[in-house]
Amino acid sequence: MKRLFVAVAALALAAGIASAQDYNAAVEAFNMGAQALETNKAEALTQFKSALAQFEACTEEEAADMVAQCKKIIPQTILSIAKEQINEASYDEAVATLKEAAAVAEGYGIDEVVADAKELIPNAWSRKGAALLKAKDFAGAAAALKEVVALTPEDGQSQLLYGQALMQAGDTDTAVAALEAAAALGKADQAHKLLSNVFLKEGQALLKANKAADAIAALEKANGYLENANAYKLIASAATKLGKSKDAVAAYKKYLEVSPDAKDAADVMFTIAATAQKAGDKATAIEYYKKLTSNGKYAAQATAQLGALQK
Repeated sequence: MKRLFVAVAALALAAGIASAQDYNAAVEAFNMGAQALETNKAEALTQFKSALAQFEACTEEEAADMVAQCKKIIPQTILSIAKEQINEASYDEAVATLKEAAAVAEGYGIDEVVADAKELIPNAWSRKGAALLKAKDFAGAAAALKEVVALTPEDGQSQLLYGQALMQAGDTDTAVAALEAAAALGKADQAHKLLSNVFLKEGQALLKANKAADAIAALEKANGYLENANAYKLIASAATKLGKSKDAVAAYKKYLEVSPDAKDAADVMFTIAATAQKAGDKATAIEYYKKLTSNGKYAAQATAQLGALQK
């Protein structure tokens, strides 16, 4: 019996020594992780994960505190790796790492890391979108910025950038929706300017394709967002093609009202006078010919037409 007790005691002592060795090995792994944090966060993370597994297997009272420390530092390290990836413009990798950080932190109950990681995900997508916009990869930028607006739909700046990317990528309908959302979220000035430009370009293309009525509709939308002198001039051209002289004259007048110092102001005045004269609007024709009697280019023609109209 005495030999049995000795054997049991020896086993207990051996187990204690083994446990102490395991704890020391776990501490060593933790310390190696701490040392690697400044130079190699990936290596640090590997060491911290190894330390956690070893501490969880230890029976020492101190091991519980070390488990808690590991569970705090592991998601923080993953988050730090993600930040480095963002700074290195490795945006897709950063998003994946941020999601990992949030998931691990949530599992360990580290709420501040969960919040930080989730906040940085749209930031990473936004940076990617801005970089692709600068590189003129508009489809790629739109795809990245779509992720941003899905995560932060109340962010007017993101909606604005998304609309710009879509506009450049040729997706007009979705661009209009994004820009209108941006306008509703405090970015009205920039959004309306872009929307006006969208429909101005559409109107130009329709007019070039001899779709004058559709061109006028698009150009009126452009002016609905932001008055544009060129839009009025194009409306006048479209109305002339449709034989709507009165509408053409009205649009040319608006062009001069919005852009009184336009380089072609005299040309437009003469067009108004000639168009009104042809349409039988004698009063308007006389009014605009009179404006040109001192103009070097049109004085002679204006004076002659006034003479004919005032007989």
